[in-house]
Amino acid sequence: MDGWTFEGQPKTLESTMTLVAGGSFCVSARNGDILPGGTQGVFYADTRLLSQWELHIDDAPVEELQVLAAEPYHATFIGRATRRPGQSESTLLVIRDRYTGGGLCEDIVLRNLSDEPAGCVASLNVHSEVCDLFEVKTDRVRRVADVEATAEARALRLFSVSRARGVRVVAGGDDIPVLVVPPGLLIFRVVVPARGEVRICLQANPIIDGVESEPWFSATCPPQHAEAARWLSEWEVETGAVTTSNTTLAGILDRSRTDLGSLRLFESEHPDEPPSIAAGAPWFMTLFGRDSLLASWLALPLDQNLALGTLRRLARLQGVKVDPLTEEEPGKIMHELRYGVRTVASESGVRAYYGSVDATPLFVVLLGELRRWGLHRGAVDEFMPHADAALDWIERYGMRDGFLWYRRKTDQGLVNQGWKDSFDGINFADGSLARPPIALAEVQGYVYAAYLARHYFAREAGDTETERRYAAKAAELRQAFNEKFWLPDRGYYAMGLDRDGRPIDGLGSNMGHCLWSGIVDRDKAGSVAEHLLSPQMFTGFGVRTLASDMGAYNPMSYHNGSVWPHDNALIAAGLMRYGFIDDALFIVTGLLDAARAFNGRLPELFCGFDRQEFPVPVPYPTSCSPQAWASATPIQLVRILLRMDPWVPIGKLWIAPVLPEGFGSLKISHLPLAGTRITVEVGDGSEEVPVVTGLPEEISLIAGPRPASAASLHAARQSG
Repeated sequence: MDGWTFEGQPKTLESTMTLVAGGSFCVSARNGDILPGGTQGVFYADTRLLSQWELHIDDAPVEELQVLAAEPYHATFIGRATRRPGQSESTLLVIRDRYTGGGLCEDIVLRNLSDEPAGCVASLNVHSEVCDLFEVKTDRVRRVADVEATAEARALRLFSVSRARGVRVVAGGDDIPVLVVPPGLLIFRVVVPARGEVRICLQANPIIDGVESEPWFSATCPPQHAEAARWLSEWEVETGAVTTSNTTLAGILDRSRTDLGSLRLFESEHPDEPPSIAAGAPWFMTLFGRDSLLASWLALPLDQNLALGTLRRLARLQGVKVDPLTEEEPGKIMHELRYGVRTVASESGVRAYYGSVDATPLFVVLLGELRRWGLHRGAVDEFMPHADAALDWIERYGMRDGFLWYRRKTDQGLVNQGWKDSFDGINFADGSLARPPIALAEVQGYVYAAYLARHYFAREAGDTETERRYAAKAAELRQAFNEKFWLPDRGYYAMGLDRDGRPIDGLGSNMGHCLWSGIVDRDKAGSVAEHLLSPQMFTGFGVRTLASDMGAYNPMSYHNGSVWPHDNALIAAGLMRYGFIDDALFIVTGLLDAARAFNGRLPELFCGFDRQEFPVPVPYPTSCSPQAWASATPIQLVRILLRMDPWVPIGKLWIAPVLPEGFGSLKISHLPLAGTRITVEVGDGSEEVPVVTGLPEEISLIAGPRPASAASLHAARQSG
């Protein structure tokens, strides 16, 4: 279980190429080689199946020329061999066409650009440690003594009996002889015709629990017919599309859509169900409670099936018993799902860890939002027992003194169990660490929003008693939060309460999430907005996780001064909710500028240096990319600019665009709403009235912002 403990960030992935497909991924050097001794490799089922895949031509490595990244799972590495005898420059081009997905498939083309045949030896050095992903991530790879290398006809099998895992490397075709030399060498002696080429086909078949399977792309399955390609093609057809005169925005949104499509997770046991989504590549290509829920929420304007699939899968994994080692408790939503070789399998056949305080209320929040977008009442009824179990967990296992707290159950769990889950992520203004149990500010907001969601579900169902009960719970929590967490002498909310009930007075981005959830009193919201956009918090590209005048501030840290796109998307949504339009626009435009600087793809996080000091955002070395909630952020930014809020159960759709001057026109086609598809068009200018086509007759378009939920709650309480 020590894999769950936060032990810092993994080694840097600088100068590498990452390919991802449905829970598997490949990290290599930019010449295509997988070099031993670091974080590179082919990963599947949370196992590094290959830790070396190194191509030499005549005992020399291939020199990198260019990498062409066609799809998230596919890249072409272009390089050249060392110069031939008697030649002043290289005349042997090396093209490695690689597909990742459930293993690896690679075609190597040697092209001779000279006027005489080239005789050469191509050798592939292969090695497998059959180690767990956590071992690689934390640089603690343990040698497995029983990895056996077996030479077969045109194949090399590397397998660990103790771990029942391994890989079989197969050289396809019979046209080029191959010599297989254990423990890890394949040798091809070839003659490349003058002005001609030869092709070597290689395949790495994973062996999981003793069962070998072919990669999703293989010699017997053309790329255009492979599962991963079909999934991505269908996704691009089925999801909403944005047409805009803003070419920068168009490129950013196109990248977001492709990256989200590549991070989707499909369950073979439930092939007809919509997919869930992985947290991010390379280290988190699996289902995460908090990450997958928030990413799905951010991506709702693009596709609601991600949210539906995520809810379904998390519901199946919802806690049913008390287990201190995994931190499972009845009704609790899991934090992280793994398939590696080191953890103990749960009864459901998966390896789940439940050390998260916020995934459980966020489950209910996402369900409530999905209903607003038009999730069918029958589907809602399917999830209601799970939502009630989640709310029951909050009150039975997490509540103390009216707030939701966390504290790990053993010394092997995460110390901090909110989204800032690094060991030093929650601290006082002087830099000292907060001691658990801890009640986080943003988590109380999530619970508040979950109570409101349940309140509205009860109203729809005509359950007056439950409606009143959850309206009262939400009102009580809001009042208590604004009394206990507000720091009147500072003008902002505490990051949380520590084990002694003391306010954790560090100035952080957490309170921006409180604006998003609506738990902030309106008379305090202006001061919150002012602090979030202050020079200590706002870099010009985004809001820092921790203010620059705090004791623990470090702009190069993971959670103490860095900028996280998803964090900023929620903050911007919260600012817009409370009517701070200009402040929200500062964040939106800053993030889009950052995305442009990162070639259209927002990373998981970047350093929190001020834009006046460094005019481009400084990368954080081990940031995941693509990462689900960062990839979904630009989609949410468009929703924020449109101020688009559907509430299908009451037959209303609010749209009130506030596009920045010169932003350009927007047209969103095939946008899913209420089981149908609509088109939203906005001209170049904030005063333009939106044009919506395809809207069902029972839904009215309102050209204005949606009223705050607090007012709705107050009305509900009065009527009760």
